[in-house]
Amino acid sequence: MSDGLSTGVLIAVAALWGAATGALLPRAAYRFAAPMGEAWRDTCPHGHAIGGWIGRARCGRCAPEEAAYGARTPTTALATALVCAALAAATGTRPELGAWLLLAPVGVLLTIVDFRVQRLPDPLTLPLAGAALALLGIVAFVPEHAGDWWTALYGALALGGGFFVLFLINPGGMGFGDVKLALGLGAVLGWYGWATVMLGTFAAFLFGGLYGGALVVGRRAGRKTAIAFGPFLIAGAFVGLLIGAYAA
Repeated sequence: MSDGLSTGVLIAVAALWGAATGALLPRAAYRFAAPMGEAWRDTCPHGHAIGGWIGRARCGRCAPEEAAYGARTPTTALATALVCAALAAATGTRPELGAWLLLAPVGVLLTIVDFRVQRLPDPLTLPLAGAALALLGIVAFVPEHAGDWWTALYGALALGGGFFVLFLINPGGMGFGDVKLALGLGAVLGWYGWATVMLGTFAAFLFGGLYGGALVVGRRAGRKTAIAFGPFLIAGAFVGLLIGAYAA
């Protein structure tokens, strides 16, 4: 009973953390969602300057009916809360949960941006990789962790290298942003071993293939239509991480 109660409290705390951090994402999601080659957005759709990078996507100088722009706060808060709660349920009290909870909001933010403009910003993907390895490096010194930092490092290099090869073979089908994102996700998956890396990668291609196939069947895209792969790479890594954490 005690263990069940402590697990429930942990999940609730993780969900609250996710809701709080997710509520800060809409403005950043809007500002980063600029088409490739364009500068990050610094004005609302009606041309008023945006102050800061975190918080609601709502302009105080626009008319009330036109003030909202970008992602809605309840949506980003709920999505991040669910992600963090699932990570807490899978990881339990092991110390790596702290790393997952810190990285999760960035994954949600990248998913929103890539879905909207098919762009994975360097200010998010590259720090994600560095932060993942740094955080897991700290966790490796904490008792009762269930992963291995060296495998996380090798996983980052392997997944990043593999995606770089795919990029060289077919630049039109694999963006370089996906390569940089793969570094961070490879580190996260590699923490729980090579089986988790392979599982997360397989899930990413499965999700992306199913989505692309659905678009073709629905005649909303052709076989050569480019789709944002980052969200599916993140979703696959999320599934792989959950299974890896449960199995650890």
